[in-house]
Amino acid sequence: MALIRDSRGALLASNISNYLAGAANTAGTPVDTNELVRIVNQFLGTGEQISSDITTITNGIYKKFGTIDKVTNRTEIVTSGIWSGDEGSLNTFFTSSEQRDSATGKYYLDVYNVATSSDAAEVQFSIAYGDVNGLGAPTFDQDDTSTLSTKAVYNQFKNVLLDSADPYFTVLSGPTGSAAATIDLTSFYVININRARYKERLDPGNIQIKLSGSLGLVTLIDNSGGTDENVTTAGRVYNLVSGSLNIGVAESASIKQYTDTFTQQGYGLFYPDMGVILLNPNALSASVQGTLAKAAGSIAGQYHQSGSVSGSLKLFEALKGGADFQARRTENVSTSHYFVRANNREFNFSNNPTFVTGSVGAFANPSFERDPKVYITSVGLYDDANELLAVAKTSKPIEKSFDKEIAIKVKLDF
Repeated sequence: MALIRDSRGALLASNISNYLAGAANTAGTPVDTNELVRIVNQFLGTGEQISSDITTITNGIYKKFGTIDKVTNRTEIVTSGIWSGDEGSLNTFFTSSEQRDSATGKYYLDVYNVATSSDAAEVQFSIAYGDVNGLGAPTFDQDDTSTLSTKAVYNQFKNVLLDSADPYFTVLSGPTGSAAATIDLTSFYVININRARYKERLDPGNIQIKLSGSLGLVTLIDNSGGTDENVTTAGRVYNLVSGSLNIGVAESASIKQYTDTFTQQGYGLFYPDMGVILLNPNALSASVQGTLAKAAGSIAGQYHQSGSVSGSLKLFEALKGGADFQARRTENVSTSHYFVRANNREFNFSNNPTFVTGSVGAFANPSFERDPKVYITSVGLYDDANELLAVAKTSKPIEKSFDKEIAIKVKLDF
C-alpha cells in the first residue's frame, strides 16, 4: 500500500495513538475499527483509501474467498477421442505375435495402436468369438483339455449384457430392418474396448467402423440418431447399420442399410455404456469376407478356424483393411469455479524487489506511490495455512491500477 512518511506519517501515528489512549481511558468503550479507518484515510489520496469491510477489500497478498466467490459441485459433460492420445480415429492395427502363437490367441486377441515392439504400444481393444453352443472350439470328447472357449465367451457377455430371462442376443431382420422383426444372434464377434480408453461410456452417434474384405467395404455406424433409446440392465443398446457419420455437414449420420442385403440380418449391436460391440458373423460373411462366417461345428485342435487362420484374426484383418475405426467417449467431470476479484484498491503494488530501491525502500519510480501499475500473470490458490494448492496462469499479463478492477475465473476439474 502507499507509504506515509515524514511529518504526515508522524501526525498519523499521533492521531492513532491519541484515539487508542482515549478509548483505553474510557471504561467499557471498545475500539471502533471504522474510526481507525477514518483516521488513516485522512492521510491517503483518492483510490488509496481503505475500507473497514474486510470481507471485500484486502491490503495484503492474500484474499479470502467470500461466499459469492465460489461455485462448486458442478458437473460438465466432456467428450474426446477414445484412442491413445485422445485420438478419435484409429487407422493402424497391430497384434502381438507372442499372443497369436499362444493357446489364448486362437480365440482372443488384443489390438494395439502401434507395433508391440514400441514403448508407445497400448491395448486399444480386444477381439473374441462366442457361440451359444460352443461351436468353433473342441468338445470334451475331442479334447479333454478343452476350455470350451467360444461357449464361455458367449455366456460371459450374455451374463453381463442380457437380462437373466433372455437366452439370446437379437439383431434386426428383414429387408427394411423393422424394429419389430428380429432374429436370435447365437454367435458373434465381440470388440471389447479397453476400459481405460472409454472411461465412463462411449458416445452414441460418434462411432464408425470400416471393414474391408474380398467381398467389399462395409461402413458400420449405430442407429442412435432420431431413435428411441432401448435401455437394458447393461445400459443403452443400439443396432449397428450400414451408413456414414457425415462429419462436418448438417445431417449427423446417413443410414444406408439396416440389414445385410443377402442374409437380411442386422450387422450387430452396440452397448455404449459397457464399451462393447457385437458383430453378426452371418452378415459379415455375406458382405465383407466369406471366411468370417460362424463356426459350423467343432473340430479337434481347431478354434473357429478358416484354414490355419482363426476367425478373430480374420476380423482383425478386415479392420486393418478398412483402416478406420472412429469412436468418442463422454464422461461427467466435476468442476469448481473460483472468482478472483481484484478491486480498484487491491493488488496495485508488488513485492518484487525491483519495485523499490535504496536502503529505506523508496519506490523505484516516484509515480508508483500515487499511480502504481502492476501486471497480474498468475493466481495462487491457498488453504487456510497459506499452503499453495494450485496455480492458474493468465493467457497474457493483465494490467492493474487504482482505476481498474479485474475478475479472473479459475476453473478446477477433477
